[in-house]
Amino acid sequence: MSGSPKTSTASPAGERAAWNPPSLGLGPWSVRLAPRTVLVVTALAALTFCAAIVAISVGEFNVPIGDVMTAVFGQSTPVAELIVNKLRAPRVVTGIAVGAAFGLSGAIFQSLTRNPLGSPDFIGFTSGAATGGIVAVIFGGTAWQIAGGSMLGCIACAVAIYVLSARGGGVQGYRLVLVGIGTSALLVAANNYLLTRANLWESASAAAWLTGSLGGRTWEHALPMLATLAVLIPACAALSRPMRMMELGDDSARAVGVRVEPVRGAAIAAGVLLCGAATATAGPIVFVALAAPQLARRLTGSAGVVLTASALTGALLVTLSDLAAQRLLDPVQLPVGVMTGALGGLYLLYLLRKDPR
Repeated sequence: MSGSPKTSTASPAGERAAWNPPSLGLGPWSVRLAPRTVLVVTALAALTFCAAIVAISVGEFNVPIGDVMTAVFGQSTPVAELIVNKLRAPRVVTGIAVGAAFGLSGAIFQSLTRNPLGSPDFIGFTSGAATGGIVAVIFGGTAWQIAGGSMLGCIACAVAIYVLSARGGGVQGYRLVLVGIGTSALLVAANNYLLTRANLWESASAAAWLTGSLGGRTWEHALPMLATLAVLIPACAALSRPMRMMELGDDSARAVGVRVEPVRGAAIAAGVLLCGAATATAGPIVFVALAAPQLARRLTGSAGVVLTASALTGALLVTLSDLAAQRLLDPVQLPVGVMTGALGGLYLLYLLRKDPR
């Protein structure tokens, strides 16, 4: 997901020209294609599609996989169309969109901070969104008011962390992570206090929302999330090249003409909006933003974070986790946040075991 002006370079006489990945051109712009990255992205997209079809197909009433697509186009039985189009497809599409948003948000912040722990889970944005959602739940807010409170909480938390991290006219990645971790700890304490002050019904509702769940999601949840991605993905694509330059350090990025602070501010805004929208839609589904970019980086063999692969990895993780949460302990259904928390914890232990740094 990056674009750059086309340039032509000639190798000096007597030197072998370095091999460059093939590129696709559109007018004055071109996109470099790393074969391994293209292969991984294609495989992730195919796996996500297959997982979505299986998730729509299986349940208390199984719909044959061959009938799923016919039901989507209104050419199946009324019962199959009801199950596919009204009950399961909105939940699966919402999960894919939410997972993609979390994966993309995590990739942005890990790129900006140059730190694998620089995800919304650790640097406080998810906690801020949770605080806004809890306040809305306690005051008896509707589903849309809870979503709005979550988004406002995420934005307010991001602004506070950015201001506290700014020093000497800029924001350093390590300061953003440290300030975010401290802010997250304070917000978690505030969230626990709010839960203890609420009555039993409000506390139970807030606790259920905090777990992160796709239960009861309809097209009213899926379509706004898809619209958010449609707006922010092109913005992330435009920012991807300067962000890759900034991974080499601010001074190096400035040397090649990158306007560091405007790019960082725009990237933080995009990441916060992605995280806030996903949390508002499905609650704070943990560890997806942390694990998806690192898994995508290892799959593609990239030196930096790959935004497209991170988004697709997040979508696949949420889809598979929700399918497992529904089917592993059938008839008991778990919230998807329980499953991603377990998988994310195992993955974090694996990282700590593999890389002591």
